Parts: sequence; C-alpha cells; structure tokens
Amino acid sequence: MRFSFPHSHAFQGGRLTIEDAEMSEGMCVVEFGDGVAMIGEWHPDGDDIRLSVPAYRTAKGTDVDARRWQLVRGQDGSWRSYRRS
Repeated sequence: MRFSFPHSHAFQGGRLTIEDAEMSEGMCVVEFGDGVAMIGEWHPDGDDIRLSVPAYRTAKGTDVDARRWQLVRGQDGSWRSYRRS
C-alpha cells in the first residue's frame, strides 16, 4: 500500500492519494511531495484508514514528529487526512 501526500508533510484536511488499496493491513510506504519516503503502518477503521507516520526530516531539513492520522474518503472519492495525535 502506498500513501502519497502532495506536500512535504501531512496536515489537517490535506488531500492524499492511496495506491494498492486492496493490500492487507500493516506496513506501507508513505511518501511526500518533496521526495521523502518512509515505512509507515496502516489499519482499516470502518470505511476510514488509520495511518501511523514515523518521525522524519523533510527535504529542506525540517524535523516532523511522528503522527497518527485518520484518513477519510469524501463523497467525491478523494481522501483527506485528519490528525489523531
């Protein structure tokens, strides 16, 4: 499973794309628009997805703390991120 955020970090209400949505839960690739990628973890939560992203450094050198996100699919079919912690 691959989660792609178009910016250098995830943020409240931000869009993302999900590839290989039929994969089983567990480890996944999380990538950001600045080219940084890492291994995260995901689990289904009803129609939503819970995504854990480890701490990382953006391509410009900004440290980003580990976060957990609730990913929600909108009526238009697009996915958005909402911070859990």
